[in-house]
Amino acid sequence: MIRFGIDRLVEEPELRAPLEGRRIGLLAHPASMTADFRHSLDALASLKNLKLTVAFGPQHGLRGDKQDNMIESPDFIDPVFGIPVFSLYGEVRRPTEAMLKYCDLVLIDLQDLGCRIYTFVTTLRYLLEAAARLGKAVWVLDRPNPAGRPVEGLSQRPGWESFVGAGEMPMRHGLTLGELARWFVKTLKLDVELQVIGMHAWQPEQAPGWGWPVGERSWINPSPNAPNLFMARAYAGTVMLEGTTLSEGRGTTRPLELFGAPDIEANALLRAMQQMAPQWLAGCRLRPCWFEPTFHKHGGNLCSGLQIHVDDSAYDHHAFRPWRLQALAFKAIRKLWPDYPLWRDFPYEYEYERLAIDVINGGPQLREWVDDPQAQPGDLEAAARVDECAWRAVQDALVRA
Repeated sequence: MIRFGIDRLVEEPELRAPLEGRRIGLLAHPASMTADFRHSLDALASLKNLKLTVAFGPQHGLRGDKQDNMIESPDFIDPVFGIPVFSLYGEVRRPTEAMLKYCDLVLIDLQDLGCRIYTFVTTLRYLLEAAARLGKAVWVLDRPNPAGRPVEGLSQRPGWESFVGAGEMPMRHGLTLGELARWFVKTLKLDVELQVIGMHAWQPEQAPGWGWPVGERSWINPSPNAPNLFMARAYAGTVMLEGTTLSEGRGTTRPLELFGAPDIEANALLRAMQQMAPQWLAGCRLRPCWFEPTFHKHGGNLCSGLQIHVDDSAYDHHAFRPWRLQALAFKAIRKLWPDYPLWRDFPYEYEYERLAIDVINGGPQLREWVDDPQAQPGDLEAAARVDECAWRAVQDALVRA
């Protein structure tokens, strides 16, 4: 049976021994649950000889679920344990000295989705940087990457750091949060006491989960619109929809597994995608569908679109490339309807000057490829392969560490 980092810390007293006598902080969210369905805050607070003095919540909160981006969580005093809970998605996004004065060491127990843009990756970096500056230790209680080991996408370009872009990695990074912590410490040259409590018996190359222990652990939403494993598999592509005028399915029961709009024709779109680069559609099923979001983009309007199905025997873990699939959908829209207002111009994750699609992709390269009528799928393929190959070498070193 798989055991996550939090389970090992709770069950193995020898792992906890170095924590005795130290003031402990916890960074967690609603999916920070033990195997026996206790929130990590509750499980750690119940342990003798462990002094929990402060907690932190990332985007969407420690225990609650803020629905959308740029909806901030407040600080509060935990009503059960009486400790301060500071929001790292509120007035500040970087831990302050005033917050960290309550602890000597921070435990990080966050379920990630394996995608650069997921803000827990940036929060990890910010906490490591603050800990290095203020002389605090950090322990990461590792959890699976539900998207598994495949790597895909262009790497973030220098100068494009943001709250959805913590480092120069591809969109789908193929690492756990513990492995990413080691990478940040090394590449940023951080002088910080870092310990990763690794998982026991995680098998990212084993079907049917390919990263998630299907049948062993329940899926608990790490954020409100991450309702299942299938969303996690598609997310490295569908997250780009946040930078467009297309609905990504928020306000439906399948957010970030489908996309569309009232003014596109899904069957024509699918045919164009199949003609342009059929190899980019491998490993899944694409189904033309209709949906009506109850809120968010196109709320209350009937949309024509496509649903990405990665939940049956057609799913091929290593052939499925969600980033390419979604990029191809944008390219097909531009071919079919050249003047379509595809790119959404709005404040995105505290970026007010740059286009959201560029912030999401860590540079303008993908948008420029979509908008250039002369650019072909092979051009994007060649550029992405260079970045993916370079990152796989980084990944191999971190996995072996």
